[in-house]
Amino acid sequence: MTAALRFKVLRAISAVSPDEWARLHAADAEATPFQKFAWLDALERSGAASPARGWHPFHLTAWRGETLVGAAPAYLREDSSGEFVFDFQWAKAAARAGIAYYPKLLIAVPFTPATGRRVLVDPREDREAVTRSLLAWAVGEAQALGLSSVHMLFPTEDELGWALGEGAMHRAGVQFHWQNPGYARYDDFLARFDAKRRHQLRREARAPHEQGLTLRTRRNDALSVDDADRVHTLYCTTVDKFAWGQRYLNRAFFADVLGRFREHLELVEALDGDGRVIASAFNVASETHLYGRYWGCFEERPFLHFNVCYYHSIGECIARGVKVFEGGAGGEHKVARGFEPCETRSAHWVFHRGLRGAIDDFVSRERAAIRAELPSLREAAGLRRGGPSGASS
Repeated sequence: MTAALRFKVLRAISAVSPDEWARLHAADAEATPFQKFAWLDALERSGAASPARGWHPFHLTAWRGETLVGAAPAYLREDSSGEFVFDFQWAKAAARAGIAYYPKLLIAVPFTPATGRRVLVDPREDREAVTRSLLAWAVGEAQALGLSSVHMLFPTEDELGWALGEGAMHRAGVQFHWQNPGYARYDDFLARFDAKRRHQLRREARAPHEQGLTLRTRRNDALSVDDADRVHTLYCTTVDKFAWGQRYLNRAFFADVLGRFREHLELVEALDGDGRVIASAFNVASETHLYGRYWGCFEERPFLHFNVCYYHSIGECIARGVKVFEGGAGGEHKVARGFEPCETRSAHWVFHRGLRGAIDDFVSRERAAIRAELPSLREAAGLRRGGPSGASS
């Protein structure tokens, strides 16, 4: 007889075998690199996602006997910073009504607005059945602990459907992604714009050469822990510019992933005539996706950000056959540079009946407004439909 599913919370990712976690991750084409054991463990070991920072590991796992068959990174949260599906206004509304909104349970990867599988499942199992059972159990545990809510951020489309089947509310959002329909060369991408936009993009892309700068990408074994100081310093140069900026990550985190996660890392660097790095983008990659993460610069130059963060990597994606380049959260300036609006999703269970009713009404209206706006955003991207075969020069 097959053993029944049993569920367990892990208070640290290190409480499970890395090989067992890797087995689940490797079986899922929709799992992102951010859900790999090494990335999650680096967040915890470095203290970036730790109880001292308001991130209490509460990883959800499902077992048959002694075999791990389902797992989802999750955290008890004392605030909403670093989540990128922000519910600060919900928390304020709850406070005005005398309702405790924190702590809550978050199913997500900290500081990472990237869509991908939230619940990893053993390929021998029924994915929907394990996912729904794990979510239903998590909701029950949250209620038993007196938490206000459960939130699953950036799930896959099928996971959202299963969450809705377990009583969740659906919130929509927008990001801007570059899509590769099969470009053979960079000019194929440019050909999808009208003449005026092509001229603009070419002019901006020439700027580094005209300024005496060289752009390069370093990957894999070309990277080492020796890069951690500069990567962290450049990360801080951007974060510290803004009043709302927060140093979510620290040097220890960058040193850790540069030491044991290099197969998924890319550093795009701009070098001046003396060979000094004056700007850099820290990216994460899989075989099919590139994820733009952190940008920083020591010197401001015209169009430098667009070249280091977008144009150079678009060219690399075309050369390497990468299908999707996700530029991260926000940034409508990406639209003019060939990034198309894409709807993102999240699932929310709120236990106070009155608060749930108000939030349900809000997310329904928000979702309708986003979907009404998407056509105009796609038009603003300026891309002709049809990809390379339908492009004209």
